[in-house]
This record gives sequence, structure tokens and C-alpha cells, in this order.
Amino acid sequence: MDDYVDVEILEHQIEFIESRSTHTGLVAGFGAGKSKAATYKCIEKLKEYPSINVAYYLPTYGLIKDIAYDNFNTVFDMMGISYSLNKTDHVYETSIGKVILRSLMDPELIVGYEVGYSVIDEADLVPIKKMRTALIKIIGRNRMPLPDFSVNSIDLVSTPEGFRFMWEFFVKKKSPKKVLIQAKSRDNPFLPLTYFETLEETYSPEQLAAYMDGEFVNLTSGNVYRNFDRELNHTDRTLQKGERLHIGMDFNITNMSAVIHVIESDGSPTAVDEITRAFDTREMIRIIQERFPDHKVIVYPDASGKAKKTSAAQSDIDLLKGAKFVVRTGKGNPFVRDRVNAMNNAFKNNKTGKRTYKVNTDNCPEYTEALEQQTYKNGEPDKTSGFDHITEAGGYFIFGNKKKRTSISAT
Repeated sequence: MDDYVDVEILEHQIEFIESRSTHTGLVAGFGAGKSKAATYKCIEKLKEYPSINVAYYLPTYGLIKDIAYDNFNTVFDMMGISYSLNKTDHVYETSIGKVILRSLMDPELIVGYEVGYSVIDEADLVPIKKMRTALIKIIGRNRMPLPDFSVNSIDLVSTPEGFRFMWEFFVKKKSPKKVLIQAKSRDNPFLPLTYFETLEETYSPEQLAAYMDGEFVNLTSGNVYRNFDRELNHTDRTLQKGERLHIGMDFNITNMSAVIHVIESDGSPTAVDEITRAFDTREMIRIIQERFPDHKVIVYPDASGKAKKTSAAQSDIDLLKGAKFVVRTGKGNPFVRDRVNAMNNAFKNNKTGKRTYKVNTDNCPEYTEALEQQTYKNGEPDKTSGFDHITEAGGYFIFGNKKKRTSISAT
């Protein structure tokens, strides 16, 4: 048996290595040591279970040669572990098991072996559909029984590349079996200060947030709702019996959206639920009545609904009034910039340091995703992404709640 030596590692690397979750993710800025953390954990798994093999995945074999070979050689040498590398098969042979290295770009070639632990490096560099396919293949390989009947974990590390696989897997599809660790480049005290200065001189604010701070941000263009933060604006608040509902609504045949709000005692708004992809206004009314039968409903709709006809005689707003909903709207919709500004002002901190506008991100997953991902195109919020319908719905209420509006009541 080899004699091991201790290696000094960073706090977020320790947290990643010691995690026993089914899936642990480490999202970090450049130079924060995420690939080293993945290397360390592979070796720790071999030390813990000498009878198993482990697998390490990178997007291409070129990156395997550039990143994995150097990291494993360095750490094996530092830890005093003897090894040999078969560069043809991309396999390390050690006295305590094998490290099998494979590319993610050819998921169909992830066959013919079994391991007890797997780690995926730079997951966000792989096209998201291909990454989903690769993960299915990796799960199939990750089946070597562990002596203590522990879970066969599959972990992922990456620099974030916008809202791609890491965000989808750990944030959008979060679960108790998944843990996400985020780290900044500055968390590595061994990086020179000139490195950060170079990054700050080179990259945009969005790129710095991703590549230096390890945050999920839209890298294609500026975010419309820049003040929204999934964590800071989140609340577990749910609808209570008999509460008055304030519903922002956007009209679109076959794709109607609504965001259901309550107004707190201090006047601040909270989004507690959502309705998406309703076929038309009649179906939207039916959903609201069935889901919220014991609540007074106030709707803040798209003002163009006064003109749109969903039947020969009635406009969308006529239908809402006929359902005994209170309807609040102006003569026309607010300017887009005014609606967006109202939203951004509501999402940021108030004078007491608390976020004014909260969203139950669990109950409003599509609203949350749209707030995070809608960007500008030609100076206007992009309407080609599909994120505009539900954000406009929410915005009609937020703007209407702040301004004195004309009330078209049901009475």
C-alpha cells in the first residue's frame, strides 16, 4: 500500500470532497480550483474504496490531455501514490483502482466499463442536449457496488456558462439529493492580484459575474430584470384561506399567462402562484375559479384586452367582468420601459435593506425562469424567447399596484 501525504486544499474544495450527496455540484470562477477538487475527490474515493474504479469526464480528449493528465499526475505525485497512464485507453492504473477518463462529446462511446463513482468536469462547455444524453450514459456506467452500500455518486464541476446544464440540473431541477456549492476566483488566495485586474479589464460585468464570481447570469445580452435574484427575492409564502388575489394577466390565444399575488400588510407584493399556457380567456377564468374558489379576485390585465374579441360580442375584459372579477387597467398599457423599471425597483432592496417584491420560486417556476433569463434584443425585451408573456403578466400588476389606475369593476 502506498504511503499518503496530506495536501492543503481550499474550503470549498473540502466541502465538495466531503459531500455524500447523490449529486454535488461545484460552480466556480476561473482559477478557483474546481478541476483540482474533482481530481482530489476521485482519488479520495479510490482510497476509501480500494476495490472500485472511478470515472472522470471532460468535454473532449484534448481537454483530458490538457487538464486531467496534468492534475492527476500532480496530485498522485504529491500524495505519494504510484500510478501508470495508458494514453491509448485513457486509463490510470494505481494500486488502489483505476481512473477511467472519457469524453462527453461522444456519449455513445460511454460503454463497456463499470465504476463506483463518477465526476463530470466543465459540464457547461457541452451543448445542453448532448450533456443530458451523456448523463444518462454515465448513470448506466456508475453501478459498481460499494462495500458499505453507499450511494454511487455522480458529481459535476464547471465554470458557469449562463443558464445551461449546471443551472438546469442544480437550480431549476433542484432536489434534496443535490447539493450546489459556488465559489469565487478570489476564494483561491494563491492566485496573483494581477490575474483579477486582467479579468476586470477584459470582461463585461456579466462575464465577471460568471467567470470570476461563479454566478449564473445571461451572457448573451443584458438581463431585463437585472435586480431579480432567485435567492434574495425568494419566499416560502403561500396563499392563505380567504386572501384577496391580485392577478397580473397577459392575453395570448393558446398561451395565456397569469401571476397570482397577495399584498402584505406593509403593502409589499408577493407572487404566490402562476398559471401558464391557458388556451384563452374562458379557460383562464375556469382555472382561476376552480383553483381559487373562496377568494376575491382582482385582475390587472393587458389593456389591449378591451379591444380583442374572443367571441362575437365580448372582449377579454368583458369576460373577466362577467366572471365577477374586479378588473383594474388604464386606457392603455404602460410604456415598456416604465413597466420594466417598476419591476426592477420592486425587486431591489428598500430602505430597511429588505427586498420589496418577493416570489415563491417553488410555486412560480416559469415566472422565476423568465425573470432570470429574459434579455434585451434591439433595445427591447426579447419576445422571441417565450419569456415575455409571463413577465408582462407580472409587470401589469406591479405597475398597476404602484400607480393610480382606472377601475372597471364587476358591479
